[in-house]
Amino acid sequence: MQIRVFPAIVVGLALCVAASAQDALPVQPAGQQPGQGRGPGGGQGQRGPWGGGPGMGGGRGLSGVVTAVAADHYTLKTDAGETYTVAFSANTRMMKQQVQRQAPGQAGGPDSGAMAAPVQLKPTDIKVGDTVIAIGQLDQAAKTVGAMMVLQIDPERARQMREIQANYGKTWLQGRVTAINGVSVTLLGTVDNAAHTFVADENTTFRKRRDPITLADVQVGDMMRVEGAVKDGAFVAASVNVMGMAPGGAPSMPRANPASPDAIPQPK
Repeated sequence: MQIRVFPAIVVGLALCVAASAQDALPVQPAGQQPGQGRGPGGGQGQRGPWGGGPGMGGGRGLSGVVTAVAADHYTLKTDAGETYTVAFSANTRMMKQQVQRQAPGQAGGPDSGAMAAPVQLKPTDIKVGDTVIAIGQLDQAAKTVGAMMVLQIDPERARQMREIQANYGKTWLQGRVTAINGVSVTLLGTVDNAAHTFVADENTTFRKRRDPITLADVQVGDMMRVEGAVKDGAFVAASVNVMGMAPGGAPSMPRANPASPDAIPQPK
């Protein structure tokens, strides 16, 4: 997987499955039967694919496959082929994402997709070949992460994460609004830290959390998740979910041509 930056606010991106496990759920000791978690639609709500959660201290991170294990660090290889050193200490939270699986014939099938409480791990429980997300102090130049948290991902969820990531910019977007020009909105993507533009049409629906809004209610600085598709070279939004203002408020840039109301451990 490519490098992902985890902002302190939650991006709906992200991937949702990983973020559900990172939520403020009780961590259960290894060996206990996990209880029902709060997956999508649960009391805490769904978090985006690659957003930071409570208690992450605004850390950043990346995901990849473990290629080597040492006493105080892991070596990770991302889908982009880059190798990172993930340093950990006694203060690093080690957790395993849990998926609530049901017996064949029960509602939801063998894998209902529901999230259970994450299980606490020891550093030695993470092995070569595991897919993990490491969150902490990311140094892209040095290719290191001083990990505050290491989350081991369920193999099926890891596959889903790759699929979701591959569709970023094709079927969904997420980021902070940086410019609005008529029916065209530009975002700074939370997945790739790059600019993306989408257009709204008469079929686009807008919501702020659960409340219906219009494009005229969207502000520069808002965080949002967009579902849609690329048509004739442009990303056309089918639905837009505004998640509120990013930390620090709106940047000091004007809204151009507004639309009408109708329209951690340190690596050694």
